Amino acid sequence: MTHDDIWRALDALAAEHGLSASGLARKAGLDATAFNPSKRVGADGRSRWPSTESLAKVLSATGTGMAEFAALVTGMPALSRSGRQPSARRIPLIGLAQAGGEGYFDDGGYPVGGGWDEISIPEIGDPNAYALEISGESMEPVFRDGDIVIVSPAAPLRRGDRVVVRTQMGEVMAKELKRQSARRIDLRSLNPAHPDYAFDLSEITWMHRIVWATQ
Repeated sequence: MTHDDIWRALDALAAEHGLSASGLARKAGLDATAFNPSKRVGADGRSRWPSTESLAKVLSATGTGMAEFAALVTGMPALSRSGRQPSARRIPLIGLAQAGGEGYFDDGGYPVGGGWDEISIPEIGDPNAYALEISGESMEPVFRDGDIVIVSPAAPLRRGDRVVVRTQMGEVMAKELKRQSARRIDLRSLNPAHPDYAFDLSEITWMHRIVWATQ
């Protein structure tokens, strides 16, 4: 478990409740800046943990149990209030190789059109989540041929996240977000035999976080 895992889980919890990080802090009765990026790093440049008191207040304010929050820390969908996995829902599914074709996504990167199959998964908070089936070996050893990844357009993005990116040229790829600035993104290939990529933001149509994988 890392600092980024905890902060990412807080961001995911905020998104599941339709809140920003500041909105989540306010809901928990904390200072609105408590979860700002500047508060996540100390004056010495080292990553900081959120306080136990802050986490306790957030969990209480959102009605979230420790098991649910632990699921978010690992990148899995949150558990239901009863502690059981939520009932399954069906989301759109296509192959990663198909995803670069026209007619599958709208301008915002949300799945559209009638060419999608469907898959049943545990409930996650994003109503626009979709699934991609991996083909080939370009993402080994992280994802293998036939694995299915669940992608959330609403999930917040941080360095180190595994993401699906679509370029203006129509290419769709699954990578790790290595770095993002105001103008560029750097992507690390999951398979070390394949090259890393760097793009100007103007070259990217959308970038969504992989939140779960079936393997």
